[in-house]
Amino acid sequence: MRDETQANSAAAGDRLIRAGAIVFFIGAVATLVTVAPLLLGTKPFPTFLYGLSMLMAVGFLLAGAGLLRSIAQGRKRAREARS
Repeated sequence: MRDETQANSAAAGDRLIRAGAIVFFIGAVATLVTVAPLLLGTKPFPTFLYGLSMLMAVGFLLAGAGLLRSIAQGRKRAREARS
């Protein structure tokens, strides 16, 4: 049976990864929406809407932070198990 603190610490990294994936997906959709008029030859969207495309990078960073947090917790648990 897993210890309660281990379950909570693993979930924190997992939540960051899930949140990062969601934000990345929103950014990817925003990128497709803002680039589509340029490819179709229609009137482009206002410039500030292109900032939504940066959500891809933010989501990538969130997921990376969650991954690093999960790795750190796994290494900490492994050190504790050896001791």
